[in-house]
Amino acid sequence: MKLGMNKVKGKRARGFRYNCQAAFTVIELLISVAILSIVFSIAVPLYQGYIEEGRISVAVQDLRNISFILDDALSSGGLPDSLTEVGINYDDPWGNPYQYLNLQDPSVNKGQVRKDKNLVPINSDYDLYSMGPDGDSKGPLTAKASRDDIVRANDGAFFGEAQYY
Repeated sequence: MKLGMNKVKGKRARGFRYNCQAAFTVIELLISVAILSIVFSIAVPLYQGYIEEGRISVAVQDLRNISFILDDALSSGGLPDSLTEVGINYDDPWGNPYQYLNLQDPSVNKGQVRKDKNLVPINSDYDLYSMGPDGDSKGPLTAKASRDDIVRANDGAFFGEAQYY
């Protein structure tokens, strides 16, 4: 035998064999699921908030458009008794009909008039509003059911959520 050769007679010398299986361990899968859960728990509420902001913007724009139609009717003779009289019969983004009340009609119950925190009527010509996401509303804007309403106030100078009026 030559020096420096470490050969075992009758046996092949084997090198290290690497295990090349492509798989995830349970811990890696749990970490991945935890990360995805955290991302979704942050992303879903943000997405729902953007959707709700979009619905509010649509309601505000609808109220402005309806207000233009009603202002034209007011300047040409008088306000209608209902929105259907001027061809408006669509719903707000939450599926509820827009609410309208002609304040110039003497038969109107003054208890139905929308009021601010000082219980002063927010309009002098007509009330126009959406009942908002909860589909419920009360006369004063400070009532819990009315805080999410989308309102027209100050005779058309303000359009937006009741909680910001």
